[in-house]
Amino acid sequence: MADRARTAGPAAGYLALLRGQARSQASYRTSFVVDLVSNVGATVFDVLTVLVLFQVTRTLGGFDVREAMVMVSLSACSFATADLAVGNIERVRQYVRTGLMDAVLVRPLGALPQLLLMDLPLRKVSRALFGLAVLTVAASSAGIDWTPGRVLLVVVAPLAGAVFFGSIFVASATLAFWWIDSGEIGNAFTYGGRDFTAYPVTVYGGWFRAIFAYGLGFAFVAYYPALALLGRADPLGLPAWAGWAAPGVAVLAALGAAAVWRTGIRHYRSTGS
Repeated sequence: MADRARTAGPAAGYLALLRGQARSQASYRTSFVVDLVSNVGATVFDVLTVLVLFQVTRTLGGFDVREAMVMVSLSACSFATADLAVGNIERVRQYVRTGLMDAVLVRPLGALPQLLLMDLPLRKVSRALFGLAVLTVAASSAGIDWTPGRVLLVVVAPLAGAVFFGSIFVASATLAFWWIDSGEIGNAFTYGGRDFTAYPVTVYGGWFRAIFAYGLGFAFVAYYPALALLGRADPLGLPAWAGWAAPGVAVLAALGAAAVWRTGIRHYRSTGS
């Protein structure tokens, strides 16, 4: 049996962690179902906030309600998927503070995959599914002139957005290796970034838009993919190809987060040292 375990490689270890999480969280079925239902609330609130704004205005940043709903649905679907997959990386602060990070590092498995699979919040799957449902409804009712390219984009854009948000989660959580109480700063870029992408970039201005939309790349999560889907020119002047740049921006974000994570792991000093 030991030989079989060694032959199976690290994939078997990751699968065992995932199965253990699924069994433990589903063992209390009523509680699990309640968590599934209650976790939809955050995404519902994001969507309702935009709809409420349109009760007092016809346009938001130059976009009508159907166009704005495409943006908020792309943002909600991307963030909910990232939060499900890697949101629990925020717990790295607790692991560093209590010394549990030492146990993670001595196992013959990658540290980051372990942390993502430990305490995997399966209850958040309902939020991701709701985000997908909102995107489906918004895209189907926005009057989009569907082409093969736009069909591909409506599938790829939320995945790229999830990779982007996941990278922000990992990079901000890595600050804990230097500053254990960095949670509020991290939240400013994760949850703050979610709020930023839920609205057209045109509602922001000055240095704030320059930093978050273009410097950090949040405009490419929902705003520019939505423009490409809707066939609209960018009021801010970027060329049409910007609407298709989301996968490239997501790859750059992932590479940056990976570099930050590797630096943080090398910087970490065991609680026993």
